[in-house]
Amino acid sequence: MDVIFEYRMSLLAGTLLTIELALGSLMLSVLLGLLGAWAKLSKSRAMQKVAGGYTTLIRGVPDLVMMLVLFYGGQQLINDLGEATGQWDYLEISAFTAGVGTIGFIFGAYMTETFRGAVLAVPRGQIEAAIAYGMSNWQVFSRILWPQMVRYALPSFTNNWLVLIKSTALVSVIGLQDLVYNANVAGRSVRQPFTFMIAVLIVYLILTAISDSGLRWLDRRYSAGVRRA
Repeated sequence: MDVIFEYRMSLLAGTLLTIELALGSLMLSVLLGLLGAWAKLSKSRAMQKVAGGYTTLIRGVPDLVMMLVLFYGGQQLINDLGEATGQWDYLEISAFTAGVGTIGFIFGAYMTETFRGAVLAVPRGQIEAAIAYGMSNWQVFSRILWPQMVRYALPSFTNNWLVLIKSTALVSVIGLQDLVYNANVAGRSVRQPFTFMIAVLIVYLILTAISDSGLRWLDRRYSAGVRRA
């Protein structure tokens, strides 16, 4: 434990960066998930095909491969585009931006299916009744669709979020100094990699336990009326 205490600041900095990375990726994935669900449920065949291709691509490619492709290939594509148009010089995408973008992009596909299933679970008759009552589209969404959609989406959303937290460890391969990267460097420097990986394991367990407790509370809150009924 003495060696862990010696490197506590490095591990703490890595933990905070991991949390920031996870939250940033979550916000992006939720946004992409809502857009993807809207596209899949729209009447446009083109939008449905685009959203379907997106989810198929993500589910068929390993996360690590997607991380490396987007980090190296995406940066090259942006710079080639800037050179071709003459709009900007060389741009270097930071490892943090690449990590947030990649993980958010990956889990946006899973969130798409989560939100699509939740919307389809809301009884259509309730939406039709709200429209017949004279509610606007926003009122239908905020008063009828959203509260029930959240309740139906929370179990799958919880699973996606917990997996997303663990997937942040992938960013260590592109040089981002997250918890895993810092622990690996510290472990090799003192020749005790097992000790530091155990510390990483404990930190991730704590993060997932806190997240699971919070989301369970949220699930109980949104299910209160159903439980009483």
